[in-house]
Amino acid sequence: MAYQNITGSLSPADIREIKAAFATIQAKMPFLVTLSVEERRKLFKMGDKSLAFVNTSLTAAQSNREILPASFDVDDFVRDYQLAATLTELLIGLRQLTEQVDDTLMAVGSEAMGSSLTVYDYVKTAAKKTPGLKSLAEQLGDRFKAIKNKPSKAASDL
Repeated sequence: MAYQNITGSLSPADIREIKAAFATIQAKMPFLVTLSVEERRKLFKMGDKSLAFVNTSLTAAQSNREILPASFDVDDFVRDYQLAATLTELLIGLRQLTEQVDDTLMAVGSEAMGSSLTVYDYVKTAAKKTPGLKSLAEQLGDRFKAIKNKPSKAASDL
């Protein structure tokens, strides 16, 4: 569906329920971790190309337990693989939702900014004849001062 105009809203109750759903998701996954940049760098990555390798390794481990050392926990390997597969499936849904929220935020933000620019134009025009609007026009104009006063890239490279 092509983007038209967003007229949605969220009630305070809706927002509470959505936040409660986030909390429920986190509570259902108490094993979630936060990795540092260094930890992420050091870890093996299991992407789409590695999935077949891991799957085949798992089948080999299950079928040939006798060749593995006693310290190797095949059941733990199974749990890790199953959790990785499940989290991959959930992540796909979360990424789709995140993309929709991000796109909607961009679109509705653009709509709000467009309306704000219209109001700003009217305030600037009215401030010339209506007492008390000059300071409001200046306040609204502060949004653009950084843009006007920012040195051009060519000038800053000299």
